[in-house]
Amino acid sequence: MASVYKSLSKSKVNKPAEADSATNGASAGGMRKNKQRVLILSSRGVTYRHAGPLHRHLLNDLAAMLPHGRKDVKFDSKSKMYQLNELAELYNCNNVMFFEARKGKDLYMWFSKVPNGPTVKFHAQNMHTMEELHFTGNCLKGSRPVLSFDLAFDQEPHLRVIKEIFLHMFGVPQGARKSKPFVDHVMGFSVADGKIWVRNYEIREVEKIKGEEEEESANKGRKSKMGDKDTDVSLVEIGPRFVLTPIVIQEGAFGGPIIYENKRFVSPNQVRSDLRKSKAGRHNVRAEQARDGVAKRAALGLLIPGGKKDESGLDTRQLFA
Repeated sequence: MASVYKSLSKSKVNKPAEADSATNGASAGGMRKNKQRVLILSSRGVTYRHAGPLHRHLLNDLAAMLPHGRKDVKFDSKSKMYQLNELAELYNCNNVMFFEARKGKDLYMWFSKVPNGPTVKFHAQNMHTMEELHFTGNCLKGSRPVLSFDLAFDQEPHLRVIKEIFLHMFGVPQGARKSKPFVDHVMGFSVADGKIWVRNYEIREVEKIKGEEEEESANKGRKSKMGDKDTDVSLVEIGPRFVLTPIVIQEGAFGGPIIYENKRFVSPNQVRSDLRKSKAGRHNVRAEQARDGVAKRAALGLLIPGGKKDESGLDTRQLFA
């Protein structure tokens, strides 16, 4: 009985500590456990052609970069987005990355925390994948990245929310099932013109040549030590590269009230409509000019009202022939 009493008393004492650790994401021993799992899926209509936008290739690249992610089949519905919450709970995922394709041209990316939110909707542009030849960098598959954020992420409230979601999405937890215990690439997130520019770089370390080491040491006024090995650290882009424009932030997971809306965002449908209207306007101007010319020639008697040429001999070409 004494042992049972001791165990019960210890459990009562440790309950508040466990509750605090659960809220802070740490275990009873004080070690923080980052348990993140991302469900990656797309809607119907994602393109894979090399001539058009490479939606499917971008999805595959991001899935290869996230060892704590789970790639699923296409999601049929574009209106019943709340069903993604049930799908994430079914696969034991607390993050959802959803690619929504519209008209085979436009790509919208949904980043959501399941089940309580928030949810951020982005418009993806200027997409370049890892397969492009000018990306010469390389990294180990499953390695953990260093996430580098611009200082602008700490200045505005909606950017702080987006930064936290990016940390959960792209930050590979230590000890994930398919992760490797190496850090060999950097993911950079910068803000410019109201858009978020995402880049992925390899951390390349190259040992310096002996002659260069001696020159540098001579310039600094000291001799180089033979036992020291200096390295040059550089960044080489791996890909993928894309630009995200935040549209709205919802309080819940794929639902709830809108807590942020980008008033400067212009829909790509509106952009295409304006281009068509401008082309139609130019055509209308040319048609009006042609009608005005016909009316002027008819007023001068150079054209019969039926539209035929005047055969009376008053035409300029006949007078000055």
